[in-house]
Formats: sequence, structure tokens, C-alpha cells
Amino acid sequence: MFDNSIEKLTYASAAALARAIRKKEISSEEVVRAHLQRIEAVNPRLNAVVQILAEEALAQARAADAALANGDIRGPLHGVPMTIKDCLDTAGVISTGGTKGRSHFLPAHDATVVARLRAAGAILLGKTNTPELTVAYETDNLIYGRTNNPYDSSRTSGGSSGGAAAIVAAGGSAFDIGSDTGGSLRVPSHCCGTATIRPNSGRVPRTGNILPPAGVLDPLTQIGPIARYVEDLALILPIIAGVDWHDPAIVPMKLGKPEQVDLKSLRVAVHTDNGIASPTSETAKTVRAAADALAQAGAVVTEARPAGIEQTFDLFFGLFAADSGAGIQMLLQMYGTTEVSPAIQGVLQLVSAHPMSTAQFGGLLVQLDMFRSALLSFMEAYDVILCPACAHPAPPHGSSYSPEGLRQYSYTQTYNLTGWPAAVIRGGTSPEGLPIGVQIVARPWREDVALAVAQHLENTLGGWRAPSL
Repeated sequence: MFDNSIEKLTYASAAALARAIRKKEISSEEVVRAHLQRIEAVNPRLNAVVQILAEEALAQARAADAALANGDIRGPLHGVPMTIKDCLDTAGVISTGGTKGRSHFLPAHDATVVARLRAAGAILLGKTNTPELTVAYETDNLIYGRTNNPYDSSRTSGGSSGGAAAIVAAGGSAFDIGSDTGGSLRVPSHCCGTATIRPNSGRVPRTGNILPPAGVLDPLTQIGPIARYVEDLALILPIIAGVDWHDPAIVPMKLGKPEQVDLKSLRVAVHTDNGIASPTSETAKTVRAAADALAQAGAVVTEARPAGIEQTFDLFFGLFAADSGAGIQMLLQMYGTTEVSPAIQGVLQLVSAHPMSTAQFGGLLVQLDMFRSALLSFMEAYDVILCPACAHPAPPHGSSYSPEGLRQYSYTQTYNLTGWPAAVIRGGTSPEGLPIGVQIVARPWREDVALAVAQHLENTLGGWRAPSL
């Protein structure tokens, strides 16, 4: 029988919970109640969940149990609790995107990914915190305030899916769905020790996200899951992927199965320094340990770094600065926001200080295409790139906003520029006791390869570890 103690229920994988509910070893109501109790216990220290739907979730859990008693299984996540990043619309539940103009906004419809998860049987416990408009590597805003790291409250949980990673790491939710424009799934997972995958650009619909279609910046943003275990990423991704006939960028590309990937056939390039921000020695050691684990599994591992990745930060920042902040200003006006967060103020100051002519912008786009071509040529010889998720473990609150502070996140920005799938799992621990993530990048559309490697590294390096809260 499934152990129904609160700790076991809240630290179990979503897949294990789904199996136990279907077998009637536990009830959905037991599972949901345990997670709500865990949120109540840890959220005062974390400030990760900003809207809690206790009564609604319990009522849905009882309905799920009643349906199961009648032989009705709604889907692969029947009765499993989830949280959703506050940048994604949830029908009838306040969805702010961290901006004050939407403080009381009640969407009429679910975001596509939310609707698909509900249809698969998942139960919404609440919404998780995000920086304003998701445009920061730390999670703080003028509506709900700051989210803390579950391993050290003086440290950031990362951004922009910092609320999601913090509550999942602490056992308050089986999984969450976040977004990633420059590392916003992978950086929080690195900071909080969770597992995640940024799917290939064009894989998962962004319909209902706070960021609407955004022209040249549009391919950078993707939606993906955060969980404690890689098996849950593999379970959730097929549910949320696929054309929704609203997001024009989504491609009906077949999704491979991680269990069918042969690790012995993989050619792996590994590097610990991208030439932009040197990693801590512990970060480099963690990446090398991951490389050794893959070599022992039979993969061919080579020390190699794509030529040109040292341009990542300049290209990424250049794209955001090209309009001198006009796009952000347009969003603020669209949402009726007149008082903006310090993070947005800082972004606007940075980008307005770098005006770009039309000719310069055209040149930037040429450089971007050359960059993407060079990295694609590099991947002809490899199936996987193994590298840091970030140069440092979770930094103290407020230290990420300078240009130098932002450079440490260039390891994830590279693969927003290429659009390739990239997973992160916890591979080690810093001297301060903070998680250290390893980033696993695969060829275009090969999420199955990234997840297969992530699963092996989780098995060998340990993956998520419970924080002391």
C-alpha cells in the first residue's frame, strides 16, 4: 500500500501519486489535503504560492474520487494536485503576471496548457509567484512581494518561475508549469534543485501567457513543467504539447519517447565555462561528475564548446534593447500598469541606454542567424551538450540586476537563442548547501534525448533533495 503520511505524499512524484490514486491505494482528497497542509506550513517562509484555492481543490478532489469509484478515469493525472505560474491565465482565478494593472484580473478562459492539464485530471491548488511580466531572474513584484529560496531564505529562488520552483522543491505541489524566455524555467530549477525542461521552440502553445506574440523575441519564450523528478517531466510534456490553433508558432512535430533512447549511442560535448561568466569550482566539478556518469553509461564524451557562444549575452541583450524598451512600455500600457517594479525600472534604464538604429538592428539579426548556424553546425557532431545551468548557485536577493550579475545567466540564454530543448536537474551541492544544476541540451526537437540523459543523471547523481523547512 502507498504510504499516506504527509511527508511521503508531498515528496512523491506526480506519476507515483497518479498510479496510487488509480489503484485506490490513496484518495485524491488525501493527496490534495496533504499538499494544502504543506503549503500552509512552508509558504509563510517562502511566499511562493500567491493564490490558494483550498476549498475548490478539495471539492474537485472529492469529485475525482467519486468519478473513480464509478470507473471513470479522466486522464493520466486524475486527482493529482498542481500549481501554475501566475503568468498563465486560469479561468476565474486572479492572474496578475506580477503587474499591478492586473491585480484583480479574472480570466474568462484557461491558458491552453492549463486547460490540457485539467482535462488530463490535474487539480489546481493555486498560483505561484513571478516577477513583473516575467522579466527578471529574481521573483519579486509590487503585488505579492519576494519569493525566498527553500534552502536559504536570504537567497533568491531564481526567476521568473521562482515561485513554481520554490513550492515544488518544498513539497507543496506535485508539479508546476512555468515559462522560459532567457532561462526562467532552468534558472529557478538550478536555484531550488528541481527538474525541468524548456521544450523546443514551437512545441508547447503559449496561448494565455502574460507575454503575447512578440515579433523577433517571440521564439525565445516557451512553456514547460517543473517537478522534483524527471519521470514527471516525461509524463507532463506530451499532455501540454501540440497545436492549439491559436498560437501560430506551434509545429505538429512528433515527440519521441525517452525510454527508447540508447545512452550508449550518444555523443556528448561537455564544457564548464562559456567564456562569458566563469563558474564556481563546485559548479565545474558538478558538470564534470555528470559527464563521467554518462561516460560510464557508454556515451562518447568529449571536452568541446561551440565556437561563438561567447556572443550569447551581447546578442540576447541586444534583442531586448533593440526597441529601447518600447515593447515593455506597450505591455504596461496594455495592462493598465502605472506603477512598475524596481526590476522593470532597471530593465527599462538598461535598454534605453543602448539605442539602436535600423541598420544596427538589421546587423544584429544577421549576427543572430550566423550564431544559430554556427551552433547548428557544431551539433552535427554531437547529440547532447552538457554544461552549467548558471555560473553560481542561488545568489543573495537583489544581486542579479547589474549587467555583470546578468551575465551569469548566459548559460541558459544561449539555448533560447537557438530554440533547442534544454533540461536541468540537480547534480550537486555548493559549500553553502545550495543546489547546483546541470544543463542538458539536445538537438532540435529531441526532448526525448534531453529527458533520457536527465533521468540517468538523476539516478546516478541523486537529483532533488528535500530542504530543511
